[in-house]
Amino acid sequence: MTGLLAFVFVLSVVVTVHELGHFWAARACGVAIDCFSIGFGPKIVAWRDKTGVEWRIASIPLGGYVRFSGDDNAASVPDGGDLAVLKREIASREGEAAVSRYYHFKPVWQRAIIAVAGPVANFLLAIAVFAVFMVTLGEYRHPATIETVPANSPAAAAGFRPGDLITKADGRRIKTFEELKGYVMLRARLPIDFTVERGDQTLHLVATPVQVEVVDKINGRMKIGQLGIGNTSRPYHYRSSIWRAVPDATVQVWDQISTIGFYLGRLVTGQISADQISGVIGIGHAVGAMASATTADAPDIQTLLLRFFVGQMIMVATLSVSIGFMNLLPIPVLDGGHLLMYAYEAIAKRPLKAEFQAAGFRAGLALILGFMLFAAWNDLHRYDVFKFIGGLFS
Repeated sequence: MTGLLAFVFVLSVVVTVHELGHFWAARACGVAIDCFSIGFGPKIVAWRDKTGVEWRIASIPLGGYVRFSGDDNAASVPDGGDLAVLKREIASREGEAAVSRYYHFKPVWQRAIIAVAGPVANFLLAIAVFAVFMVTLGEYRHPATIETVPANSPAAAAGFRPGDLITKADGRRIKTFEELKGYVMLRARLPIDFTVERGDQTLHLVATPVQVEVVDKINGRMKIGQLGIGNTSRPYHYRSSIWRAVPDATVQVWDQISTIGFYLGRLVTGQISADQISGVIGIGHAVGAMASATTADAPDIQTLLLRFFVGQMIMVATLSVSIGFMNLLPIPVLDGGHLLMYAYEAIAKRPLKAEFQAAGFRAGLALILGFMLFAAWNDLHRYDVFKFIGGLFS
């Protein structure tokens, strides 16, 4: 039950903020809005504000949406014929002056801003969460110093020694051992050029991580890259100042975006297996596992609630970055698909024909649904659901 509540909380916050990004941008551009819903399905409670927008809380808390007035086209980019009909209907019903308030008659640059505002809101949410925690709680870090180098490991083969300090990987600055592990994890079977300080020497060592399968309490079974190096030094506590918190958090969000992009690039080019893709089941498991891990052994209810809140807000920030990035992919149905159509409209000076939009919408929807089913299959394997079911009958 705790895991389920945590999952609903995390998903609701992330999606609501995403849709609020579209909403606020639309409001700033003077767009007429019919409804803002938290959740799908039948409404539980609803009210109207002074501008006529219906705010509702629906019965299925797995998302949400904002609906602009006259937005009946699934692709949200009606063609010239649809626009002419819509314009006549609005003018006859509300007068010519009302036409300019409707989303589809706004300049293409305003519609593009409204489309991109959702992912931007997700990124800003993640930056805000990370910045607050960097100032208030800070984090424990290990220096990127190598303490152990097992024999026959990739690190030993590359010439690493205990006491080496890694300062760069492929030219990218490395500040902590945690950054080093994160960089190596995604680069199994990919040579990495390390800049190493050994005493008063600066060396370049090239090592190729091997792929290993590990079991993580939060993410389940994972295939990651490892060099075999270890760090047993005492961690130090780092806390950002108020002035450094936002830049530090922005760097952290950018690192996550770069990581997702790099992973997808290796996936598309066939360098890594697609069996590590995770979906809703994986997200739900990770959120529940985080809730359990952060609240275990809490001495009192106040500490339990604080730990639960902090853990779930970290999940909110991490998932928010992922959803913001994925929504920018140029796939019809997603915000990136809308931006692609707006780019065509800006260049061609007319919207894409309705039949092409409909075909793209169907293809994009099929792609998204197929991706979700594939990710769900991976999750069921990763968490040994099939093995568990098989064990019931053995």
